[in-house]
Amino acid sequence: MAKDEKDAAAEAAPKKSKKMLFIIIAAVVLLGGGGAGAYFMFFKGDAADAAEPAPVKGLVVALENPLTINLADGHYLKLGFAIQLTEEAGETAIDTAEAIDLAIDQYTGMEIGELETEKGRTKVKEELLEKIEKAYNVDKKHLVMGIYFTAFVTQ
Repeated sequence: MAKDEKDAAAEAAPKKSKKMLFIIIAAVVLLGGGGAGAYFMFFKGDAADAAEPAPVKGLVVALENPLTINLADGHYLKLGFAIQLTEEAGETAIDTAEAIDLAIDQYTGMEIGELETEKGRTKVKEELLEKIEKAYNVDKKHLVMGIYFTAFVTQ
């Protein structure tokens, strides 16, 4: 009879360990899922709320006359552009003198090869936009949001 009791105990042990293993795995999955859900609910929501709303387009201020800028090796650039203001800037036009000065500084002495490709023009345009935004967006007011080329001729 002792032998039968040992066999019965041996058979019961594996059933218990499988059941316990299943419970542990289920608990880990539930806790992991709950933790991931909490992360997305609390931490990701804060980042979306903290982001600034996109500025709304306002008035467009164009330069009166295109600029003629000296490039490298005796080449020239005829450049005209307009500045896209935000709604926050209001309906009054801004003074474009500083933007003109920044454009002249940006393009003077550049190689014509840099400006002949779309990639080159886009890169230099983005750099100019950064400088203009830095100059005009003061006191936590976002006044400028873009620039548009109205003339771009190289010779």
